Amino acid sequence: MLAPPLWIGLLLAGFAGLIAGGYVNWATYTLAWNCRPISPWAAQHEHAPARRLADRLPLWGWLGLRREADIHGAGFWRRPFAVEVFMALAWAALYWWEVDQQGLVHHQFEALAGRALPRGALAAPAWTTLATFLSHALLLTLMAAASLIDFDEKTIPDGVTTPGTLLALALAAALPMSLLPHVAERMAPPVAGVVVPLPADAAAQMKGAALYVEPLSLVAPNAWPQSLAGAPHGASLTIGLACFALWWVALTPRIMRWRRGMFFGLRVLAARSLRELLRPRSALIGLVGFVAITAVWYRGGESWLGLLTALVGMVGGGAMVWAVRIVGSAALRKEAMGFGDVTLMMMIGAFLGWQPTIFIFFMAPFAGLLIGVTQMILRRDDVIPYGPFLCLAAAAVTVGWGWFWNQDPHGFQAIFELGWLLPAVLALGVVMLGAMLVIWRNIKEAIWGVEED
Repeated sequence: MLAPPLWIGLLLAGFAGLIAGGYVNWATYTLAWNCRPISPWAAQHEHAPARRLADRLPLWGWLGLRREADIHGAGFWRRPFAVEVFMALAWAALYWWEVDQQGLVHHQFEALAGRALPRGALAAPAWTTLATFLSHALLLTLMAAASLIDFDEKTIPDGVTTPGTLLALALAAALPMSLLPHVAERMAPPVAGVVVPLPADAAAQMKGAALYVEPLSLVAPNAWPQSLAGAPHGASLTIGLACFALWWVALTPRIMRWRRGMFFGLRVLAARSLRELLRPRSALIGLVGFVAITAVWYRGGESWLGLLTALVGMVGGGAMVWAVRIVGSAALRKEAMGFGDVTLMMMIGAFLGWQPTIFIFFMAPFAGLLIGVTQMILRRDDVIPYGPFLCLAAAAVTVGWGWFWNQDPHGFQAIFELGWLLPAVLALGVVMLGAMLVIWRNIKEAIWGVEED
């Protein structure tokens, strides 16, 4: 499959981005806790004049909706107009980078070659770059909606992250090459991957091996082991079902009551969670999810590799933020992070895998800390929405994937060859974070005299 000419691809991507921008605006105003009848795709305000078909056209429609300024406020249309422009440009730029420039694999090729390569000297098949572009454009759209709602309300609704996570799981199973790419030399064909055509002189130096672009599996940079294959290997099914069950239960309310003791509180929490899981909508998600995962496991092959990778990425990404939420809340003596940040990171992990979430986990706090300290000094307010910074870090890691993940011996990829030491280092980092937050709380109380809740 060949990619269309660049100008056609950019036009199509830009137009799709306009449509995606319409979804972002609809989600921002409709899925928020305090929903507002602003989007032309939602029910209109009771006092608004009748809406026209043209109001639903991207960009043009917002110019017409200026007539509702008396209801929604002067200039209310400017942000949604800008959102649609931004999404169109972002989709087009992402297409140019991932499909035309092959930005996610080019630096991986250079690291393997040990030298700079001209663009196009080595290239992944076009359909694989189109697959990753589709996945990342969808992720960008969902993250934009979550970020705007978080900025507005400091909440991230399940209405964005739940469908987004399910979409990521379905896409990973149906199109495993939509996962982030991993370039590797293999003596035998991998479970999932495509051969990269090589010049004759380079092929002669491979000594029987071939160069593949593979989806980033949960064991990358190592090869996919037989123990994680589909049927009849029951261990891999157990892992997949356990990951989905954890996410499913995480969607339920998690309010603990400690006044009558931990055991009683856990009993009440379990009863409430079970009641929520048995509601028709939640029960349907669980039933379909468990059946679908089992069916893909039974089929095996690359579909199971993609789905299991997304499931583990979902839990791995969420677990890190969940641990920070627990440790941070204990250190600061108040809620340090909303659970929407956990479900957001689960969605991101399902799209990207667990390895990129580690980079995201360590990058996001730098932007958040800069904004938080500035806000604390100027406004004495240390409550900031963290979701947008997670999304910003996720976008940076995705676009710069070739620099984060390559076979340069001094690169980050080597970290993932530490085995069991890697989770131990992450656990130590969470403990150190807790200690730092305690110090920060004491400094804040000493300087500003802030009363803790």
